[in-house]
Amino acid sequence: MSDAQTHLMINHLPLLLPIIGAIILIIALVINSRVSRRIGYFIIVLSGMCTIPVFFSGEGAEHFVEELGRNHDLIHEHEESAEIYAYLSYLISLFSLYALYMSWKKKALERILLPIVLVGALALSYLSFETGRSGGKISHPEVSKD
Repeated sequence: MSDAQTHLMINHLPLLLPIIGAIILIIALVINSRVSRRIGYFIIVLSGMCTIPVFFSGEGAEHFVEELGRNHDLIHEHEESAEIYAYLSYLISLFSLYALYMSWKKKALERILLPIVLVGALALSYLSFETGRSGGKISHPEVSKD
């Protein structure tokens, strides 16, 4: 399987999971559920883990679409957006992993980490839209008409 195939096959997971995780964390706050918070944290950690293969397969996918004659400026725009997204995803995933651990150990620090993870997941949700949109412009000309 080529990098381009890998990239296309799994690129939606890290874009959707932070939104799902953020929604679950918001619900957990409303219903005051420790289990729901843990599920939200886990989904955000999973998002960061899914970002790794997508990020590293992007370079091979870039070479493939350049050979197809796609616009280099669009590819570069997507690459820049994806880098910011990936590094923030890794950071928020680490915070979420730590919050999950603190929740499991029933430590008060988890209450401080919760808003950090939630705001980070919401920021990732916005960046996922921008990153996905810039990637879509490369192969879907109908997205470029905005």
